[in-house]
Order: sequence, then structure tokens, then C-alpha cells
Amino acid sequence: MQDEDNALIQRVAAGDHRAYQSLVERHLRHAVTLAYRVLFDRADAEEVAQEAFLRVWQHAARWRPDGGASFRTWLNRVVVNLCIDRKRRPSMAALDDQPDPVDPQATPYEARLAGETSDRLAAALQRLPERQRAAIVLCYWEGESNIAAAEALGVSVGALESLLVRAKRALRDELSPLLGNKE
Repeated sequence: MQDEDNALIQRVAAGDHRAYQSLVERHLRHAVTLAYRVLFDRADAEEVAQEAFLRVWQHAARWRPDGGASFRTWLNRVVVNLCIDRKRRPSMAALDDQPDPVDPQATPYEARLAGETSDRLAAALQRLPERQRAAIVLCYWEGESNIAAAEALGVSVGALESLLVRAKRALRDELSPLLGNKE
């Protein structure tokens, strides 16, 4: 897939609209999901993904496949940076604060417990510093390796691991009392 992405981005640099459409179709869902997991706002995530792909179109000629990073890693870095920029801007009031629908298969108790747990985790993640949150999302939700996540964040692997340790400690400290865990 990486070789195909490299070929597509080179065609995009030459102005090939079909190659661009193929890249968007291949990576849009991932970009929106990554942005949503960092921002916790669907509309903002979609806007960030759109801006990221606009930058792909505008800066495709700068892409160098021999630089060591895959297109997806480069896209992750663009998306995460745009998310961090967006979080730093003053935000407008959310129009739709309704939670996602609950799985109809679950019992009411299970649904409530899962919802509360998810809400607590989401709230705890939102309180993390941006880089720590981005590191958690890239490594644990997106399944990126430490090397790829470090490249996406523009830090060394050691710095990424330090971000992960601090983030996990903060999450554990915040969520342990809520879940009744004693350490």
C-alpha cells in the first residue's frame, strides 16, 4: 500500500485529479477518525480532514518518498498538527451535545455502564495536554508503532514514550478512584 500511495502522491504532484481522488478515498476515513479521537468533535474532525487533504493537494510536489516516512505517517502528522492548532483556537458553542446512540443489543445496565465509562474516559482524555492525548490516540487507538507516532508528532521515540508514560499515569490517577481500583 505504501508503494501505491507513493505512486499516487507523485501523480497528484503532477496535477492528476484521479490520483488525488484515490488518495482521498483510501485515507479520508482514517483522517476523520484520527481527528475525531483528538478533538472529540465530529464537525471539527471533518474540517481538519478536509484541510489536511487540501494541503496534500497543495504540497504534493514537496513529498519525497525517500524521506523515510510513509504517506500515512505524513498525513497523520498533518492531521495531528491541525488538531492541535484547532484546539488552541477559541471554540464556538457546540450545536449538538447529544451522545452517540447506544448499542440496541446491550441491556440497559450494560449500556449505561458502558456510556458512563466511555464518558469518563473521554473526559479524562480531553483533560490531557494535547501532545499526550495525540500520543495516546496514535499508539492505542490507531495502532501506530512508536516510531510512526513519534514521526507524526515530530518528536523522538524517547520523547513519545515519555509522553505516553505521563499520559497513562494521569489517566490511571484520574480513573482509578472512579472505578474503585486501589493501588
